[in-house]
Amino acid sequence: MEHCNTETPAESEAPPADLAFGKVYAWPDGLEVTVLEAKLFTDWDEFEEPDPKAHEFRVRVKVDNKSDRAVDLDELSVSVDGATNGGTADLTIFSKNSAPFEGRLAKGVSAVKTSDHSLEKRYGKDIVVTVQRTTADDVLAFPEFTGTIK
Repeated sequence: MEHCNTETPAESEAPPADLAFGKVYAWPDGLEVTVLEAKLFTDWDEFEEPDPKAHEFRVRVKVDNKSDRAVDLDELSVSVDGATNGGTADLTIFSKNSAPFEGRLAKGVSAVKTSDHSLEKRYGKDIVVTVQRTTADDVLAFPEFTGTIK
């Protein structure tokens, strides 16, 4: 045991759980993420229609690049689970005003991106939004934000 490293590397630290919507999480390289809100989607185009058995909603996420390099937004993804009595939201894409996680974000630049989901009504409106970030060289912490679909 005298030669064992007992320190845990920063990348393997447990990600924060139960951050409220509006709180900021920063990865060690300076990239920051904030789940701004989850709002019921109502701006249907002519080829879309609501599912009466589900809450269909859009999550707005602010990404602030305070790192020293451009960040590939394809490194980020969002998953949503029901916070009260389970359930996993299906990922979907609503046509109008969508701003998917794609392209690059230059250092010093902020952007608001969207992630669209559908969760069966039986799971309620309280949700946990996990922002996942995976880079080419490592898997980073996945912070969890809690809030309510408005």
